[in-house]
Amino acid sequence: MAAVRIPIGRVSVEGDLVIPENAAGAVLFAHGSGSSRHSPRNRFVAAALQKAGFATLLMDLLTADEEIEDEQTARLRFDIELLGERLLAAVDWLPRQPSVGDMPIGCFGASTGAAAALVAAAERPDAVSVVVSRGGRPDLAKSALGRVRAATLLIVGAEDHAVVSMNQAALTQLTATRTKDLVLVPRATHLFSEPGTLEEMTGIASRWFEQHIPAPVTGARSSSK
Repeated sequence: MAAVRIPIGRVSVEGDLVIPENAAGAVLFAHGSGSSRHSPRNRFVAAALQKAGFATLLMDLLTADEEIEDEQTARLRFDIELLGERLLAAVDWLPRQPSVGDMPIGCFGASTGAAAALVAAAERPDAVSVVVSRGGRPDLAKSALGRVRAATLLIVGAEDHAVVSMNQAALTQLTATRTKDLVLVPRATHLFSEPGTLEEMTGIASRWFEQHIPAPVTGARSSSK
């Protein structure tokens, strides 16, 4: 694993980049409300994707000072314009890394991070080919939903009733992609904390990336740290 810093205007954010040997693509993680790149659920998903042959970049969407502010106000976690800009910067930064190059990119977003992932997909349709949302708030992407061309999967706990409704409404607004789906995980609530539900969600997400990440243009990459 390589610790990286991603420059974004006058600030930079931290990330953890893992590139398995012969990676088939790269998945960029956008964490959810009040979380960070250390989110145990996202790291669990990232580990499974690494085993499946995908590079992963878990990144903080906020700086250390901003995280302190957000802990007190809970304001920045809902600033989708800001979070989307941060994720877009990472989408642009990632291909410039020698070990990544033209590797195809997908995004995995949780909670409000799902909205940021959809904004990034709408703004970079030629770069982001796949989006997976876990317990996400895709509704917060608003008008960007109608411009998303990436293959998009929304995964929600079947018992997370309010979020299920938000995802059902968002799915109908994903009009620019022919490949989209909403999967409800039985018995699961918002955090997929029920036994076996996190594993089930991870398997669903992994299969979606395996099915929809396009083949790299120039073949396999070599392993990094």
